[in-house]
Amino acid sequence: MIDYPTLKLIWWLLVGVLLIGFAVMDGHDMGVGTLLPFVGRDDVERRVVINTVGPHWDGNQVWFITAGGAIFAAWPLVYATAFSGFYWAMLVVLWALFFRPVGFDYRSKIRDPRWRSTWDWGLFIGGFVPPLIFGVAFGNLLQGVPFRFDANLVSYYEGSFWGLLNPFALLCGVVSSAMVTFHGAVYLMHRTEGDIQRRARAWATATGLLTLAAFTLAGVWLAYGIDGYVITSAINAAAQPDPLTKTVVRAPGAWLANYRLYPSTLLVPLLAYAGFGLALLLARRGLTFAAFWASAVGLAGVIGTAGVSMFPFVMPSSLDLASSLTVWDSVSSQRTLGVMLVATLIFMPTIIVYTRWAYSVMRGKVTAAYVREHDHSAY
Repeated sequence: MIDYPTLKLIWWLLVGVLLIGFAVMDGHDMGVGTLLPFVGRDDVERRVVINTVGPHWDGNQVWFITAGGAIFAAWPLVYATAFSGFYWAMLVVLWALFFRPVGFDYRSKIRDPRWRSTWDWGLFIGGFVPPLIFGVAFGNLLQGVPFRFDANLVSYYEGSFWGLLNPFALLCGVVSSAMVTFHGAVYLMHRTEGDIQRRARAWATATGLLTLAAFTLAGVWLAYGIDGYVITSAINAAAQPDPLTKTVVRAPGAWLANYRLYPSTLLVPLLAYAGFGLALLLARRGLTFAAFWASAVGLAGVIGTAGVSMFPFVMPSSLDLASSLTVWDSVSSQRTLGVMLVATLIFMPTIIVYTRWAYSVMRGKVTAAYVREHDHSAY
């Protein structure tokens, strides 16, 4: 069996891979939903937009569900603390996601323009709100979350929903929303033509530049305006989880410590700049398929930057520093992590095979003629 410290690191990486998979796969669906009311000017154009993701959006949700399940099984303390502390924020995400299956399935069932317009804006909410909230959540993680554990490891959250909406967290929400919308815009450029493609190109340029600017501003703010967390006591990576046995302090610039200690990790934020910058250039030259995957690299760079900056912290506490949850003290047992790893090695290839099939549809264009011809079967 793999030793306990190695399993802890493997699952930190696997959760990161699942979050990146969710951002790439479901992210472009949400980006398309966000752009729906703006790139489609009439009912036919909006049906074209919806049909670019309609056949496979629900399958892409597998990454979201799997990531949530992995956090629950691998990091039970993180799951319990985050979902109790971010309870109302998670409910907002859930309510927004309700619009997606109903909107995709029922939007074109009735020809009434008011009915269809209502569901178009519902799909916008389902695409725009979740990435925004996820970004806000990451912004609060980087600042510290107001929770603490008692001696029995019962968590107590002493913040509020409105407290989550602070300036830095909202900036992180802008980064998350902009990069997902950019990803969706590039996807639309690849799957459509004519006026819709031209509008998608304009949105791709705007949101791509916004992503790079907001990501840079967030990095500067994090470096000079927010104190990071540092473990000052000895770390026994093989010990059983107990977050209250360590000593933690806050220090200026601490979130940049990993980049100073391990210079090779600077490649991760560079991936974000390289990916989104290259995607912008490729999109402007009409190389949309390559631009889509360059955008995926940019998404991986942004998410990876957050992970590398915080490591080994997963959920820092601003209320009681010792209660901060880390990779070493918030995980399941060694046996649980080992069994889950075996299951992952069996089922992950299935997800990847499905991913390849889903993206095979990207080879064709969705046109107005298509949705008119398939009036009763198209979305």
